[in-house]
Parts: sequence; C-alpha cells; structure tokens
Amino acid sequence: MVREAEASGKLHPGGTVVEATAGSTGVSLALVARACGYKCLLVAADDTSPEKLRLIRALGARLEVVRPASIADPDHPVNVARRRAAELGEGSIFCDQFDNLANLRAHEAGTGREIWEQTHGRVDAFVMGAGTGGTLAGVSRYLKARRPSVRVFLADPPGSALYHRVAHGVLYTSQQQERTARRHRYDTIMEGVGCDRVTRNFEAACVDDAFKVPDDESVAMARHLLHAEGLFVGASAGMNCVGAVRAARKLGPGHTIVTVLCDGGQRYLSTVHATPTASHLQLTPAPD
Repeated sequence: MVREAEASGKLHPGGTVVEATAGSTGVSLALVARACGYKCLLVAADDTSPEKLRLIRALGARLEVVRPASIADPDHPVNVARRRAAELGEGSIFCDQFDNLANLRAHEAGTGREIWEQTHGRVDAFVMGAGTGGTLAGVSRYLKARRPSVRVFLADPPGSALYHRVAHGVLYTSQQQERTARRHRYDTIMEGVGCDRVTRNFEAACVDDAFKVPDDESVAMARHLLHAEGLFVGASAGMNCVGAVRAARKLGPGHTIVTVLCDGGQRYLSTVHATPTASHLQLTPAPD
C-alpha cells in the first residue's frame, strides 16, 4: 500500500501514513513508515488488546484511541482515520486497507506465490479468516489461476456475516436479527477478523466454502499449539488452524492444506494467554 502510494505520487516525503487498525496492520505500518521516513497516525478502538496498543506506541506511531462504533457511524475508526488523512492534506494518505486493492495485489504477488513454490504446486486447499479479505483474495486468486481445483475455505468468527455470504449468498449473521440487533453486535475475542460488509478485497476472493469457528475452539487451538507444538500464536491464527482441521476432515487423508499463522501470542497476553493452563482441544465436526 505504501509503495503503490509512493509510485502514484500521493505519498510525499515527510508525509503521514494514516490507517484504522485492530493492531496487526498498524504494527506493520508503524515499522514501514519509520523505515521509509514517514510519520504514522493510527486509529484503534479502545477494545483492542493493550499489548498491541503499547507496541504501536513503542514503534513511534501516533495513536488515537476511540470507542467502538458501527461502520455507518462517523466515529468508527475507519471513518475517523479517513477524516484525519483529509485534514493532513496533500502528501499524506489514508491506506484504506479494507478497500485498497494494493492489499490484494501484495498477497497475490507474494504470499500466494510463496505458498505455491514452497508446496511445489501440490497444495490442495487454503484456509484463512478474513478481516480486510486481502490475504484470502490474493492467495486464492494466485492458487486458482495455477490450479483451479485448489479448494479455498473461509474461517469466520462469531458476529461476522461473511460465513453466510459464502455458504448461502446472503450477508447475514444472527446478531443482525430484528428486535435483537445491537448497535455494536460483535461478541468475540477476535480482533481484526470477521466483517459485516463485503469489502472490495473480499469481493475479489475466490472462496469455495466456509466454516463458522466459535471463540472457545480458537482459544483452545492457540493454547494447544503452544503446549503441543511450541508455537506461540494469537486468536486468529488459532481460528485459522481450526479451519484447517475442518478442511482436512472434509477432504480426507492425503491432501496438503495450507493456512497462515498470522499473529503472535505476545499480542494476546491479557486474553488468549491470560492463564497458563492448556485448554482441552475439542473441535466441532464440520457440517455436511
């Protein structure tokens, strides 16, 4: 996103990179901005994990923390970030990671190609959650262009409407039912994954099927990976691995299934890894 903004002339030397973030992209942008000589302004909701907020500040980015709000609210982090970039004027950019297709293109040119090369073209399925949808879209487009039979599965957390979009063609989640809808309906430990709208990046994804993944299974998987594999990952990486297990059960033995460990456990010390005991891992069977 930064490189394309530079090439287009929208981002000037000494300008500011502005984005709304649930943590991970913000951490990356804070590092990239510092390395490239730009300032960085990030907007995050106050329910973002304190570890992520401290890390962003430690990396030198300016951080504005706001209350959670729906995307239609002018005080949603995305809308606040968009305003801040406009106030800064020419030479600074709003990255717009949800609808900026530079996000997709980076994963199509990079992550998808790496997966294809590292599996020697023998990948049968790719499983991933969607926040912006950029990773899912870029990887799915690359893999299916080379092998159309590759199956792509979405792993979706509670409160997200994307599962029903993939499975039934309707953007819906039970939290949106009449008389029960709340202004802020997400009730999940996940940060930065799941969505109640179709972003431009997600719209371009080639997804075959989807799994709904409860929070308790994602947390149990993250703790299981630490105790059984020595992998210290966060909630969304745990969710991806639950999805990978579901895909393995659905496809049967002898298939190569790929997912992404997209976050580290050190960013979830106050939530997923707040207690040292391992959770008993019990996964819900995938629906037919």
